[in-house]
Amino acid sequence: MRQFIVVGHDAPTTPDFSLDDLPGAGRLDLLARCVTSSLLLSHGIREDVRTHLVLGDAVTVTVDGGTVRRLNPDERSTAALVQNALKQREEAVGHMAVEPSPGVSLTRVGLAGTLDAVADDGAVCPLHEEGTPAAELDPPTDPVFVLSDHRNFAEGELSLLDDHADNRVTLGPERLHADQAITVAHNWLDTEGFSDYSR
Repeated sequence: MRQFIVVGHDAPTTPDFSLDDLPGAGRLDLLARCVTSSLLLSHGIREDVRTHLVLGDAVTVTVDGGTVRRLNPDERSTAALVQNALKQREEAVGHMAVEPSPGVSLTRVGLAGTLDAVADDGAVCPLHEEGTPAAELDPPTDPVFVLSDHRNFAEGELSLLDDHADNRVTLGPERLHADQAITVAHNWLDTEGFSDYSR
C-alpha cells in the first residue's frame, strides 16, 4: 500500500468554514487537491492508497482508496468530505477513529500520533528539497510519503520526521506544490522497471 501524510498547518480543525472560500480556510483547496492527486486516476481510483490530512496538528482525516465512496475530482466536494468528518470530531477519542462516511475516518491525533500509527506499515519518506534525489534510490515498498502544505516543515516537525525515517527524499530540482509532488511520487513508483509504455 502507498500512503501519503499531508501536514496542513493552517487548516481548520472544526467544520466552521465556507466551501466557497477554500483558500481562505487554511488552504483547504490545496489539501483537497492532495487527496484527489493521491487517489484518483483517469476514470478510476487507486484502491491501494491511503491519504492522511493532518489538520492543525490536532486531528487527522484519512481517506482510504479501497473503501471511499463519492470521491470526485473537484476541490469543493472533496473539502465537503473533510467538513463532514470534522462534524463528527467529538465522537472520536484519540486513536479511536470515527468514520462519518465510507472510507473517510477521523482521529484526534496530530502528526506524531499519525506517524506512530503508520510507522510499521512501510518506509516513512519525507519529501523535502534537501533530501536524497529519488533518481539515486530504489523506490520503496509500501512507502509512507510525508509532505507539507504551502508552508515549510517546522524544525520540530523535521526532527519528528527524522526520528521515523531513514532519509529525506527529493523528487527533482524544482520546488513543487504538494499535490504535484504526489503525482510525481506516484509516477516514480508506477514506472519502476518499465521499458515499454505501450498498452
